[in-house]
Amino acid sequence: MKENIQKPHREQNTTEDTDIASTPEVHVGEIDDLLDEIDEVLEENAEEFVKNYVQKGGE
Repeated sequence: MKENIQKPHREQNTTEDTDIASTPEVHVGEIDDLLDEIDEVLEENAEEFVKNYVQKGGE
C-alpha cells in the first residue's frame, strides 16, 4: 500500500509579499525622450522605416 506523505505547509507572510511587489517606478522623462526620438525618425523617413519592417516572401 502506498503512503501519502504531505509536506508541511509554509506560512505565508503577506507583509513581505506586499513589500516586494511594490509598484515599479515609471521614468516618464525617459519614455518621453524615446517617443520624441521615434517621432523624429518617422517624420524624416517614415516610408523607409516601414519598408524595413515589411515581411518579404516567407519571412
